[in-house]
Amino acid sequence: MSEGILIGGSDAGKIFLNPRYANRHGLIAGATGTGKTVTLQCLAEGFSDLGIPVFLADVKGDISGMSQPGKPHPKVDERVTKIGIEGYQQRGYPVAFWDLFGTSGTPVRSTVSEMGPQLLARLLDLNETQESVMTLVFEFADNEGMLLVDLADLRSTLEYLGDHGKELGAAFGVSRASVNAILRRLLMLEREGGKHFFGEPALQLEDFMGTSRDGRGTINLLAADKLIMNPRVYSTFLLWLLSELFENLPELGDPEQPIMVFFFDEAHLLFNDAPKALLEKIEQVVRLIRSKGVGVYFITQSPGDIPDTVLAQLGNRVQHALRAYTPKERKVVKVAAESFRENPALDTATVITQMGVGEALVSTLQDKGIPAPVQRVLVRPPHSRMGKATKAERDAILANDINQKRYKEPVDPRSAHEILAERAAARQQAEQQAELARREAKTTGTRRSSRSRESAGEAFFKSMARAAGSSIGRKLFRGVLGSLLK
Repeated sequence: MSEGILIGGSDAGKIFLNPRYANRHGLIAGATGTGKTVTLQCLAEGFSDLGIPVFLADVKGDISGMSQPGKPHPKVDERVTKIGIEGYQQRGYPVAFWDLFGTSGTPVRSTVSEMGPQLLARLLDLNETQESVMTLVFEFADNEGMLLVDLADLRSTLEYLGDHGKELGAAFGVSRASVNAILRRLLMLEREGGKHFFGEPALQLEDFMGTSRDGRGTINLLAADKLIMNPRVYSTFLLWLLSELFENLPELGDPEQPIMVFFFDEAHLLFNDAPKALLEKIEQVVRLIRSKGVGVYFITQSPGDIPDTVLAQLGNRVQHALRAYTPKERKVVKVAAESFRENPALDTATVITQMGVGEALVSTLQDKGIPAPVQRVLVRPPHSRMGKATKAERDAILANDINQKRYKEPVDPRSAHEILAERAAARQQAEQQAELARREAKTTGTRRSSRSRESAGEAFFKSMARAAGSSIGRKLFRGVLGSLLK
């Protein structure tokens, strides 16, 4: 039976990650260029070999080569021999490419309704007052039975509340200034590419959780080299995905191994400027999602990038080299060293600054979930290619991806934008009909008044004619006519 996922070798022997405790989350930290990406690649391969689907963001565009076998190299052979890996083979892995923009992979979409007001408020960088308006938008849509699918739906509903708040009552009274501020934020989000993320068909989580024909877990790669240019969109999308997993997956208790592993690269972006309420939500999700069988692994430069309440829940840790040239950096090194279970044979704080590329300090959870003493480890080489897949290789994989048929073409359903447009058209038609009726009523009234005046005149002249039959009448008649003809 396998001992677990091989990370590398140390003076104490080979170091493994125990799948039994892989859902207790983890941390991969280290300075730029120290080997974090290779460690991430090795762990993703290990989970895939166990039949566990993986999700990770390809921030630098250099992980797509996992879909292809690695290339022979003397340094790879040297490391394999040094660690003592038996039966090492270079092979590609089952990979699914995803892309919010739909250019380098299958489009990934969510609906505005699924995102929810709190995450949208973070995405749009709203203040508390504006976030409360956003909450009212969702409540109004729910009351009216309207779907909020894309940004057009959100914009139309905001404008409707801004224009008709008084008619809807105090519960939905919103400040027009707040509505206009949110609309400006929406325009900025659209210009930054956020509009690509909202729409139908929305992503179904089961499409992230597949396996290949040989039983290996699919490695879902999100093309994030463009997305990372907008850190708020990037971090909010990943947080949304994590929240969706938490809210929709069933409780599993404490499974023998995870049903999915989620890697969060550039994790510091998740916590930068996050309000307290959002930090509490992240902490809650990380704490509870392990019972859903999901392991979450944060990748960042320093453990100090992660709030203590979240860091305390990361049981499996891989720390690559850190540099300590300034007092602040030395403090970071000290914090990183103290986060490990002590090993009397290692001066952890010193070793962190001395390790070379591809070396790491590793502590994983062992029996009963107890952290093992920290070890200095030489990380194993991946089986798959280190680097990018070519466009032809990527296109070939996409051509055979069933998810392309499901998600490639967007769909525009009847949702809030269409419903409110229909209401506006109906209102306009009713107003036009009312105006037409008013004009007709006015015209009819004028005619009736005219007919009344003509009848009075006719009656007068008829009276004069009857009076003409008498001499007095004739005189009166002449007198009247004479006065008119003079």
